[in-house]
Amino acid sequence: MLSLLMPESASAQAVRTDDIYYLLLGLSAVIILVVLALVVGFAIRYRRGSKAKRGAMPAFFSREFEIGWTSATLILALFLFWWAASSQLSGLVAPKGALEIHVVAKQWMWKTQHPNGASEINELHAPIDTPVRLVMTSQDVIHSFFVPEFRMKQDVVPGRYTETWFTATKLGVFHLFCAEFCGTDHSRMLGKIVVMRKEDYGRWLSAQPQGDSLANQGAVIFETRGCAGCHADASRVHAPKLRGIYGRPVQLAGGKSVTADDAYLRDSMLMPKRDIVAGYEPIMPSYQGILDDGEIQSLTAYIRSLSIQGEPP
Repeated sequence: MLSLLMPESASAQAVRTDDIYYLLLGLSAVIILVVLALVVGFAIRYRRGSKAKRGAMPAFFSREFEIGWTSATLILALFLFWWAASSQLSGLVAPKGALEIHVVAKQWMWKTQHPNGASEINELHAPIDTPVRLVMTSQDVIHSFFVPEFRMKQDVVPGRYTETWFTATKLGVFHLFCAEFCGTDHSRMLGKIVVMRKEDYGRWLSAQPQGDSLANQGAVIFETRGCAGCHADASRVHAPKLRGIYGRPVQLAGGKSVTADDAYLRDSMLMPKRDIVAGYEPIMPSYQGILDDGEIQSLTAYIRSLSIQGEPP
């Protein structure tokens, strides 16, 4: 019966979301029934012409009693809010070691790329029982990555990265929609998530035409776009070195510090004059209009690899 009212639950996040939904739905139903019973009961008992006593309230309806049940209701509401919010917020960050897949949205398709360079259009293959981290951006307008069976919906915004993740718990093919109106063919921006056994996913991945990995692509862009002229270890230009910088705090001119994450690296490429690293001159040119979103993702993957591996790929 429930399958007729809601999509099937096919991810770990979906189970947690459904638990919250059904608990809140049950509590709401109980409250509605209690209030309805009181309204009907009082309407019958105190109808016109009845002999029910009217006048002063019974002694047990004292001011202290009213304050007590009002406070209890408030505490219950705050507890439910805290429990539901903390459960959702704790699931925003992907576990360490999650499989990272990059997604680029554009009118009107989804482009996905796996760590080994294998690419897909309007499809995403993923292994079962494995955390998958999606790093997403848009090339044009706002889109929204929506998989009903996973209870997952995340806006994909141009000019910045957004992230979400899932752990699929059922094999099969699940629908992918764009849940944000994005233009004329918005309704045709469809795709599918194909969940496979881990060994099947490994065979599928090895059978795909593979270009260079994102990090290797980024290393090529790092050289061809002239980044190595300033940021390479052997460079004579006084510019920040990138080896080991990803994920670490960066001290900025003016005293504040930021973490060198994906968003910071993207802003540094497109708006280098905004956050100047302490001790360096603002000499880096902007790559706005020069680097596309795919190249920025590749460069970010390359810089991240310098921190993870310690050596260029």
